[in-house]
Amino acid sequence: MTTERKDFIVCVDSDGCAMDTMNVKHIEFFGPIAADVFNVQDRDAFLKEWNRVNLFSATRGINRFKALELVLNWAKDNGDDQIGDISKLTDWAKNADTVSNAALEELIAKDSSEDLVKALDWSVKVNDGIEEELAGNDKPFDGAKDGLEAISKVANIAIVSSANLGALESEWNRHGLMQYVDQVYGQERGSKQTAIAELISQGYDQDKVLMVGDAPGDKTAAEKNNVGFYPILFNKEKESWDRLVNEAIPTFLEGNYHPEYNQKMADEFDTHLNSAVE
Repeated sequence: MTTERKDFIVCVDSDGCAMDTMNVKHIEFFGPIAADVFNVQDRDAFLKEWNRVNLFSATRGINRFKALELVLNWAKDNGDDQIGDISKLTDWAKNADTVSNAALEELIAKDSSEDLVKALDWSVKVNDGIEEELAGNDKPFDGAKDGLEAISKVANIAIVSSANLGALESEWNRHGLMQYVDQVYGQERGSKQTAIAELISQGYDQDKVLMVGDAPGDKTAAEKNNVGFYPILFNKEKESWDRLVNEAIPTFLEGNYHPEYNQKMADEFDTHLNSAVE
């Protein structure tokens, strides 16, 4: 990690943005393990909905526990009577300020329930499976490492992700990306919106903060803090990283990102996502 304070800071999401891990994590781990732990009856339908929510819709990149609550309730609404009561999970996922393994452990210690215990069991099994199976097989997107290196010369870099800190440190260190990073915000430190707000509170001007991400939540977090947003378009990651370095960052540094260029990027992102959903 670096320590030099610069005037500009670029926030970068991890899964699906810098790291080419998002699809495999959801398709092979998050969805199937949830189906196992919660005894889902119509597994095929559940996994299809899981992938839609997490990969191919406006909720792409949502926090894992919020996704779990959404898809489990979808399954219950569609007749799955084997999942059981998930009311405490629903309340926590929708209303808690911090939604993470550590926060869930604290809640279980105070007010345990079967659905909360299962949710934690699921999350731990997902982490263990990903660490065991993906270590050495994951990789950054083409252009990401070179892009981060180039950006680090002119701006600070903060990882702003809904992934857990352990996974972020493991993946980014393994591929030599962490050397370009100044700060790390994983799920344990709250939402992406909260992370950006904290960076602004450290003294970064809003017009000198840029959020780089692949999901609607990244755009929303930027909008809520009135900072710039740049999209990494899925299935166009290499082109997106090249454009970030060659076009977007110079525009950002010149102070010309807002409002026209920012709106152009947001519109391109929405169009790309909607075409995939349709």
